[in-house]
Amino acid sequence: MKVYIGADHNGFQLRNALISYLKRAGYDVVDDGDTKLNADDDFPIFAQQVVKDVLGSDDPEARGILICGSGQGMCMAANRFKGIRALLGYDRESVRAARNDDDANILCLPSKIFEKDSANVLVETFLNTPFAAAPRFARRIQEMDQM
Repeated sequence: MKVYIGADHNGFQLRNALISYLKRAGYDVVDDGDTKLNADDDFPIFAQQVVKDVLGSDDPEARGILICGSGQGMCMAANRFKGIRALLGYDRESVRAARNDDDANILCLPSKIFEKDSANVLVETFLNTPFAAAPRFARRIQEMDQM
């Protein structure tokens, strides 16, 4: 599975830790973030890059991870794009439900709340929970895509 990851300055350290973790776990990771910490960067730039990569990926199971201070800004920016179903991951059950029921394809994490070990658990839940594809879930996704 290809995983695209980006973060603003608030998520820079957590992004780096997650990239190392994901690579050790065998994921194909694409870093869509800055190579150095820039306190003046803007989160929409990174959200847009990850979204474009997820939508344009040759991997049908491609997923994205976005990180900022609260996770909210990244989530709002990502959800502006048709075909993106970004979730704000704040606990395992919210992440599991968003994957299982809504086929979420981008996980947004709040760096100011999570340490790397907690984030690892949410990322693993996001990457390993399949979409249930129940007819009602598929119908709801189609309804969202028609908005």
